[in-house]
Formats: sequence, structure tokens, C-alpha cells
Amino acid sequence: MSDDTPTGLAAESTQQTRLNRIVFYGSAVVILAIALWAVVTPAAAAEVIGTVVSWISTWFGWFYILLTTIILVFVVFLGVSRYGRTKLGPQHSQPEFSTLTWASMLFAAGIGTDVMFFAVSEPVTQYLSPPHGQGETIEAARQATVWMLFHYGISGWGMYALMGIALAFFAYRRGLPLAIRSALYPIFGKRIYGGLGHGVDLAAVLGTIFGIAASLGIGVVLLSYGLEFLFGIPTGTASQIGLVAVAVIMATLSAVSGVDKGIKRLSQLNVLLALGLAGFILVTGKTVFLLNALVLNLGVYVRSFPGMTLETFAFDRPVDWLNAWTLFFWAWWIAWASFVGLFLARISRGRTIRQFVTGTLIIPFLYILMWGSIFGNTALDIVRTGGGDFGQVAVNQPAQGFYSLLAQFPATLVIAGLATFVGLLFYVTSADSGALVMANLTSHLPTPEADARSGVRIFWAMATGLLTMAMLIVGGVPALQNATIIMGLPFAFVMILVMVGLYKALRMEGTRADSQRQSLPTMLSGRSTTAEEGAAERTWRNRLTRALTFPDRVRIDEFLTRVAEPALDTVAQEMHAQGVQAHARRETDHAGVSYLELVADIGEEHPFRYQIRPHEATMPAYGSRGSEVYYRLEVHLQEGGQGYDVMGYTHGQLIDDVLDQYEAHLEFLRLNETTAG
Repeated sequence: MSDDTPTGLAAESTQQTRLNRIVFYGSAVVILAIALWAVVTPAAAAEVIGTVVSWISTWFGWFYILLTTIILVFVVFLGVSRYGRTKLGPQHSQPEFSTLTWASMLFAAGIGTDVMFFAVSEPVTQYLSPPHGQGETIEAARQATVWMLFHYGISGWGMYALMGIALAFFAYRRGLPLAIRSALYPIFGKRIYGGLGHGVDLAAVLGTIFGIAASLGIGVVLLSYGLEFLFGIPTGTASQIGLVAVAVIMATLSAVSGVDKGIKRLSQLNVLLALGLAGFILVTGKTVFLLNALVLNLGVYVRSFPGMTLETFAFDRPVDWLNAWTLFFWAWWIAWASFVGLFLARISRGRTIRQFVTGTLIIPFLYILMWGSIFGNTALDIVRTGGGDFGQVAVNQPAQGFYSLLAQFPATLVIAGLATFVGLLFYVTSADSGALVMANLTSHLPTPEADARSGVRIFWAMATGLLTMAMLIVGGVPALQNATIIMGLPFAFVMILVMVGLYKALRMEGTRADSQRQSLPTMLSGRSTTAEEGAAERTWRNRLTRALTFPDRVRIDEFLTRVAEPALDTVAQEMHAQGVQAHARRETDHAGVSYLELVADIGEEHPFRYQIRPHEATMPAYGSRGSEVYYRLEVHLQEGGQGYDVMGYTHGQLIDDVLDQYEAHLEFLRLNETTAG
């Protein structure tokens, strides 16, 4: 439990996974009501959705565009500032995954059926009907693919990065629940456990399910045409309902049989297959042209990005274009931010904010650049060399346009089958992962690593399928886009609060580091060890012996009982005598490991906590040859392990160390109060 954790959370952490009834039932009622309304009265639903979207576009279009830019600037600032050194987890934590594995998982997170859908459609649309300027010109061709890179590029990944940092920081470093509301604790304190927190999580669930429904709807349209292209299965409502049912069934099987790991492995295989498909188009197509175009797209993107990111078209506003592209994409990224942010948080524990920001902004964008340039410029080349009919198909029927492009290459059935398999697997894993995330958002989880019960996951898989079908009945992909713009708006305001809460918490981290540095002179000069101890136990020979001793578990336990426990008891008793509420005791962690803890509550919301924890370490080369491991007794504070070993300290030395850390904590409280003032 962290220094920002309110009293009483420790007891909650021992509870089993249980339903958050207010968030679950509240979001379920809203979503099911909207879905049934759309199914029963599709014409009225379409009219209302269109009216609301028009109002949002008029009054909040600038807000979406400005917020996206601010979030990106904020995330980059965190990465390059002093806060970039902060770990997403306890100070002693190490990354769970190697850099290569972590990079591949980030890479996989940037892929989906929607990228396949828009990589052909958007560049052709922007070439034929750009938001400004003349269409079907060299300049329009230069900008066409760049618009696709802009809508799928670092602006959106900045939103994912923000939520990933916030979720990982507050869950793994501060010990708060893995929920959106936790990021607001520095602002609202314990009120996040009441109606305010429920409202925040409710907005996250509503935004997430509509974002996932938009992706599933796009996947349904793409895959249904793929089945027609390969097997002659007619595209229509029946095939689309069948594909939605497949997603629901697969998500249900995953929930009840625990095949999540298998799906993850298939997803990683899918990355390789997607790369293979793009490589085939590159090699068998106009390779030199595509490589030149890729470099050109990157250059134009870098040069144009500052102007594009704040482009509101104030003097010549293309309302329909904005609703279909930039506003939809920014709302879509916002809606998906909780979903992908949770995934990024789980795979990034132990990494620094700087590593996290660098990875999430660069690695997925490289994939988008590769895929978008290869498929987008191939489509543009077809249109510019006489493929006018193909261009109209790509604009009006994007799914058919994607497969029409594949038909221009050899082994059409093979690569079309591969593309369909890639899209189907991304489609199914999106449905499965989405159901899991929404189940977690509507549950009380005992630990950040825990997942919601299978029944809750199954419900959300079915609810997502119903919502997807309802929006397809209302108006297909445009209806899903419009609904996403609407439902993303409430959570956009939540993201502002997340930025404020995260900054306040990180500023407190900086204050703590300053207090440690300013307390160093006291640590070095304020020792209270007696002359007798200094002569008998702190000689240079004693220090050398301690440095070259590698104790086993038995000696560790003896030291805890004979030296460490009495030392902490002595400090706690003296603190209590001087009016400080303090206690020292043995505790046992979730792995059954016993450790010592001293807690002093001095009337602040940040109690002082000093722990001595056994830690198994690999025997160094200069150590004993009789064992492969030895044990250390490492000091842990609120922010995690401090990385130093107190095994072999005397009674007085341990008391000195506790007081060193206590004085540093008091200095932190003073600086924090001064900064707040």
C-alpha cells in the first residue's frame, strides 16, 4: 500500500473479485437501452445520432483537436523531463518482459482490422476529395497517405500512452486499484470511492464499448466481403450477424476455458503474417516507387505535423469531412484509451516513463508507416494510372476496395485468404480483449493482476455484439463512427482530470526525491551510535566481513528475530512516547514471505513506512562456491525497494537507518506542504 492509499484499502485488497454493481448495472442499462432503441426504431435513432453529432462537431470540434494536441505535448514532456526517470512500479521493480518481447507486444497493439480497412480507403479518398485544395493533383497525392498516417500516428498513441502511464503508476507504484478513478485520487482524495469515481468509470465503460463496437463493425464489413470474395458467401445482414456471433462465441469460450494465452500466441503469429502480407505487396509491386513514397510520406508527415495537429479549418470548414475523419478518429482514440492503456500498463510494469513514452510513440507508428505507405501508395498508383473505377469502389465500399487491390497481384486467392485470416484473428481477439477490459472496469479486483469473473466477461461480449449489430442496422460504419464521436465526449473531460492527477502525483515524486537529497547531510552527520559500538562493531574489519558474507535463509531469520525486530520495536516505542502513533510488527506478503514493518502516522495523508524484506539473490562470482543463491535484507519504503542490504547491521546502525529515512520523510512532508502552499 502506498503513501497515497487511504486507510482501509489494505483490507479491501484481501477480498475476492466482485462486481461493481453501480458501474456494471448503470452502464449495462444505458448500452442495452441504446441498442434496443436502435433496433426497434432505426430511422429515428439515425436522425437523433446525426443531430447530436452535428451539434458536437459545431461546438466541440475545436475541443477534440486541441485536447489531442495537449495530451501529446504532455506525454512528451513527461518523457523528457525529470519525471521520465520514474518507474511504473516500485523503485526496485524490473521489467517483466525483455525489450524485444515488449517491443513486439507494442507492435501487435498497433494492428487491427481497421488499419487494413482504412489503409486503402483513406489515401484514395483524400486524393480524390481532399479537405482543402484541388483533388487528383500531385500535391493531393503527396498529402493523401500522410492524412492516414496523421489519423493513425503519434497523436492517438499519445492518448494511449497517457492512460497507460496513469494506470500503471497508480496501480503498481501507489497501490491503488487498477481503475480509471485511481488517477483522480491526487485531486479528489477518498471521494473517488463514491459517486464521483463511479461516474468516471461509467464514462470509461461507455466510451470503451462504443469504440470496440466501431472496430467490430468495421471488421464485420471487411470480413463479410472477404468471405464473398473467397467463397461466394453473399454480403448482407445474415453474414454480418454470423460474424458478430463468431466473435461472441470465441470471447465466451476464452472466458470459460481460459484460452487467453493461446489467443495471445495466435495474435503474435498474426503480426508475422501481417508483415509477410505487406512484404509480398512490396516485393511483387512497384518496389522502388513504394520505397520512395515511404520516405516521402515520412518527410511530409514530419514537416506538416505541427500545422495538421491544430488544423480546425476555421475559415473553410469541411464539416462532413471532419466528422468522417479527424473528429471520428480523435473520439475513437479517446474511446479506446482505457482499453489499450490497460494492456500497455500490464506489460510495462518496471519500466520508466521515459522508456514507456519512447516505445509507445515510436514502435507502433513504424508499423503504421510501413503498412499505410505500402497499401496506400499502391492504391494511389492504381488510381493515377487509370484505375478510376477502383478509386470509386475504394471510397464508397472500402472493404471491396481492399480486396480489389489484392486482386491486382499474383496468387490472389492465397494472399486474399491470408488477409482474411489476419483480419478474422484481429477481429476475434479485439472482441475477447474488449470483453475482458470492460469486465475488469465494472469489477472490484483484489490485485492489478487479477481479472473479472467469466460470467461478467461473457455478458460484455454479448452486449458488445448486440450493440455492434444495432449500429450496423441503423446505418453501418457511418453510424458507428457517429456514435463513437458522441460517446467519446464525456471521457474526453475525464482525460483532462487524469492529466492533472498524474502531474500532481509525479510532482510529489519529485518533492520526495528533493527531500532525500536535502536530508543527506543529516544522514551523514546525525549518527547516534555510541563510541563503544563504533570501536567494537563498526571498524573497517567488521565492514569488510559484512561485505563478504552471503547468508542463507536461516541466518536471515535469526537476524530478523535477534537484531532487527528489537531495533524497530525500540524506535516505535520511543515514537509513541513522543506522541507519534507508531507500531512495529511482522507481516506476511501474498507469497507467504515474512518481513518486518514499522509504520508511523503523524497526522498526514502520507504515513511513514519502513520495511525490512528478505530477498533471494544470485551468488556473485566472488561469493561462496557452496550455493547458487544467498539472501539479502533490503529496505522498502512507500515507493518500493531502496536497493541496499541491512543484513549484519548492529542494533544501533539499524536505528540510525530508520531515523535517516524518517527524517527524509519529514523533509518530504515539509517540501510537499511548501509546494502545495
